[in-house]
Amino acid sequence: MPDDMGTFRVDVEIENPARPGERRTLTSVLVDTGAELSWVPAAVLESLGIERYATWRFRQADGTVIERWVGAAFVHVAGKRTTDDLVFGEPGDLVLLGSRSLEGLNFRVEPVTKRLVDAGPAPAAAAPVFFPFFPLRERARLSS
Repeated sequence: MPDDMGTFRVDVEIENPARPGERRTLTSVLVDTGAELSWVPAAVLESLGIERYATWRFRQADGTVIERWVGAAFVHVAGKRTTDDLVFGEPGDLVLLGSRSLEGLNFRVEPVTKRLVDAGPAPAAAAPVFFPFFPLRERARLSS
C-alpha cells in the first residue's frame, strides 16, 4: 500500500500582517486535517518578522509531548486568505497545513480527487425574530 494514500500537498504563501505584500511561498505543503495548527519552518516565519507570542504543547503519535512557539500570520492558498496561529517548526518537523487554517480559508478536503474545494456557506446562528408592535399575547404565542 502506498505511503501517500489519502494525503496530498498544496502550495501556501505566508505573510506578516504588519508587513503587507511581503510573502514567502512554501511548495508542496502536506494537508493534514488531523493537525489543529499549521506548521511552518521557523526560518520562514522569522524572515517575515512574525512575532513569537505563545508556546503550545503537542502530543505526537508516539505519545511524547513537544513544545513549540506560535505566531500570527496571514495564510494564502488558492487565492484565499485567512489569519491563523502558525507553529514555528524546528528541524525535523513536518510542514503542514492544519485544520484551523483550512477552516479559516473555508476549504474542505475532497478525498477522492485530493483537492481543496470551497466549503460553501458558513453556518450562522439565527436570532429569534421579535416584532415589538404585536400585542403581548401574540408575542407569547410566537415565542412558544
